[in-house]
Amino acid sequence: MRAVLICPPLPSHLRAFEALAQELTRRGHQAIFLTEPGTAVQGGAAQVTLPGPPVRPQPRRLLAEIVAGARRTDRLCRDGLAVLRGLSPDLILGDQMEPASGLLARAVGVPLVSVACAVPMDPEPGIPLPFLGWPHDPTAQGLRRNAGGERVADLLMTPQSRTIRRWARALGLGDLRRLQDCLSPGLTLSQMAPGFDYPRPLNGAHIAQLGPFRRGHATQDFPADIRPDPARPFVYASLGTLQGHRAGLLARIARACRQRGAQVLVSHAGSLTEAQAQAIPADWVRGFVPQQAVLERADLCVTHAGLNTALECLAAGVPMLALPLTHDQPGVAARIAHCGAGLRLHPWQRGTASIAQAVRDVLDDPRYRRTAQGFAAQADGWGGAAAAVDRIEAAIRTPGRATA
Repeated sequence: MRAVLICPPLPSHLRAFEALAQELTRRGHQAIFLTEPGTAVQGGAAQVTLPGPPVRPQPRRLLAEIVAGARRTDRLCRDGLAVLRGLSPDLILGDQMEPASGLLARAVGVPLVSVACAVPMDPEPGIPLPFLGWPHDPTAQGLRRNAGGERVADLLMTPQSRTIRRWARALGLGDLRRLQDCLSPGLTLSQMAPGFDYPRPLNGAHIAQLGPFRRGHATQDFPADIRPDPARPFVYASLGTLQGHRAGLLARIARACRQRGAQVLVSHAGSLTEAQAQAIPADWVRGFVPQQAVLERADLCVTHAGLNTALECLAAGVPMLALPLTHDQPGVAARIAHCGAGLRLHPWQRGTASIAQAVRDVLDDPRYRRTAQGFAAQADGWGGAAAAVDRIEAAIRTPGRATA
């Protein structure tokens, strides 16, 4: 089988797709990334690059990201169709956040398997869009609220929608307009841990919840220069690779933890200057740390609610305090609260006093840790990339199981 992999040039998405590519290759299949110029793929996977100059770095502002995403979709559809036909794939693995994968799969006439690196975009009554931190609510009131959120999202996504509609018409695919219109109806591979997502009784049968595709099995060493006092709570705080520049918020988190009497380690992903890092009143401030090793010792993780970090916390049995900032983080944070593995704070609750109270609540209530430890007890059974490729192989063997 020859599979072509298409995903946005975002580090967490690329790492997930690389894990799928490695497992496909291990089983004797071909895995080929179709990327824009300047995108580096790790792990030795095959890569075909579109013609033209490299793109600009991914912007951090939401509207600029949407415009950049629309341009990426346009380039993939314009330049990728001929490349894809030359590759003669048997299957396209397409990130749910890149609608070009669905458009190209339909145009070439090959099966599409959607990959949800983040919260699944697949529609389900009662479940709000991933960027909304609303609870699951299948009542008439909840459905009306979600419909209003979708109308706002449609306005924000106008640049992307125009690109999808224009290329759908140009390729003779009918009237497609939204990201959801470009998903596979047959199979979605999701990194969600079983039991973490909201229930999907009507439209979720085709979503395989497999846990992280990329699992860190290698033993990590805890930093030798960090020596937490075992008699006091140890808190790990991180806002991820793209939000580590928020020095003010990291400082408030550190002050809140110390008010609670906890030790706190802050990781800023190399996004702060030395002066900014030194101004954070934490016990330890680092650019990077071996996150798995740190979580094995942590009593609490204060997180931006990125899905990868949330899943690592669940696998380690560590409760969370979620402070979502952007993208699907509000949706992940809502699920952390929904499943009982932690608390989440809204944007207006991010003063030091509010954070300190939430830290106290999570550390003092053993139910949060028990819930997180329940996920950890099941983590060895999460299928990851191996189960994902099992599903892919089964879909290819069964006509109609994965269709564009």
